[in-house]
Amino acid sequence: MIPTMLIPQFPLNRELLLTDKPLFDALFRQLQPRISELTFAGLYLFRAPHAYRISSLAGSVIVSGTGYDGAPYALPPLGGDRQESARQLLAQGWELYGVDEELSARLSQNQEITLQEDRDNFDYLYRRSDLAELAGNRYHKKKNRVAYFTKRHDFIVAGYESAHREGCLALLEQWRQLHERLGSATLPPEVAATAEALTRSEELELEGVVVLVTGEVKAFALGERLNDTTALCHFEKGDPFLDGISQLANREFSRRLFTECEFINREQDLGEPNLRQAKLSYHPLELVKKYRLRSAPCRS
Repeated sequence: MIPTMLIPQFPLNRELLLTDKPLFDALFRQLQPRISELTFAGLYLFRAPHAYRISSLAGSVIVSGTGYDGAPYALPPLGGDRQESARQLLAQGWELYGVDEELSARLSQNQEITLQEDRDNFDYLYRRSDLAELAGNRYHKKKNRVAYFTKRHDFIVAGYESAHREGCLALLEQWRQLHERLGSATLPPEVAATAEALTRSEELELEGVVVLVTGEVKAFALGERLNDTTALCHFEKGDPFLDGISQLANREFSRRLFTECEFINREQDLGEPNLRQAKLSYHPLELVKKYRLRSAPCRS
């Protein structure tokens, strides 16, 4: 049994707190999720834009929130009888977001539901060794971009530390200003979450790399462990005017960190064409499917 006594019984709820980390870490160790949303850092860093609240239902922890479109949803139940908790949520009219194939299949056997693939939120899963080594003809262009950068710049790659924070935040602000003109609804929460991740990296147990050019931070990547075999890259930012630096940061994150992991999950593309093309260009091993589930309407 999970210790849910400090979490209100559904439908009552409360905000997600930093002190909830040990509980959620234990839940995720037990669950071994493949879905990128299911880490404590991922939830905590986006708690404001998604208005995350937590409840207890049928021995499970329920995380409810709202999408960028304002529509309410609940993430798949954590711990306890997940299938029963999900069934109760669906019966009460909740939409479940981010449900993996296994739980979707089990739920669809026991009740009538509408099940929708959520392609814009599929996670991109890669072999870590592929990203770290860039071996073979299919990574020829990536290797050339890295070589282009390394031959032209005096640079250092290092593990992320608090001493790099101000430099990373300055780069993040430059990145924000460049992308602001695109008018993306996800830009402000992305920037805020990245800034907090840089500030709270030790508390959230995030690890990262930085690329310094003549002493200034020009790229960084931050991530954590998702499950026993998979690392997760949450944030990666690079100076867009330095050709090849993003490819270098990607390679060095994969080469230096989480070396005991076989895979790296690089999250979703949110339906953005340029981001989708960039993620596909690294030849994912798998697109980890996510589903949206609702109870099917009653037939008359």
